[in-house]
Amino acid sequence: MFYWILASLAAFYVKGLCGFANTLVFTSIMSFAVANIEISPVELILGLPTNLIISWKERRSIDLKVVLPLAIMVIIGSTVGAFLLKNTDVTVIKIIFGILVIFVGIEMLLRELTKKKSKNSKVLLIIIGILSGFLCGLYGVGALLGAYIGRTTEDTKSFKANICTVFIIENTFRLGLYLFYGILTIDMLKKALLLSPFMLIGLGLGMYSAGKINDLIVKKIVIVLLILSGAVLIFTNVA
Repeated sequence: MFYWILASLAAFYVKGLCGFANTLVFTSIMSFAVANIEISPVELILGLPTNLIISWKERRSIDLKVVLPLAIMVIIGSTVGAFLLKNTDVTVIKIIFGILVIFVGIEMLLRELTKKKSKNSKVLLIIIGILSGFLCGLYGVGALLGAYIGRTTEDTKSFKANICTVFIIENTFRLGLYLFYGILTIDMLKKALLLSPFMLIGLGLGMYSAGKINDLIVKKIVIVLLILSGAVLIFTNVA
């Protein structure tokens, strides 16, 4: 139980600080001891309330023109991803996604360092949205979603508001899928309930820290976490 508590504190501290990457941290700590099909449902139950809390706090920065199209694409992708999580070996797919996330993160870092602004692309929106949903349903990871929203928002408040609002829709839909496919069990619900106080402590500390750290530093932390997300996806499926 120690590792579950540690994972909850660390993961949701990062969630409060950056608005995402809780799954990266949670899975990284737990994946060497527990199968992913046991990790993702517990993390999902813990993560949904955190998305509600952050979205409400940053509600003035929510942009429905960003949220709604992405949410639709994410739902499409999640349907396929959850099915594959239950029925197939998707190791190679996860590695490919990991490489893609690293490339996107590096591109964002270079663009941030050169202060180069990018225009929204409807084609990119559709591709990233579906792939993000696929990765969320498959592995619970929102790295690609973070990569796209990071390209289309100007500050961390806007980033957090929009990514967490999309996550609310995706989490709710995926929760239904996990119940439908029998992935989510009573034991997992009990475990999530026991871990919820530690989730709230981590989230509160992360949100407090976010208010004390320079916005540009937080944005760079987000980009670094994206790159680490890809690296973890590759490492945990090659090792």
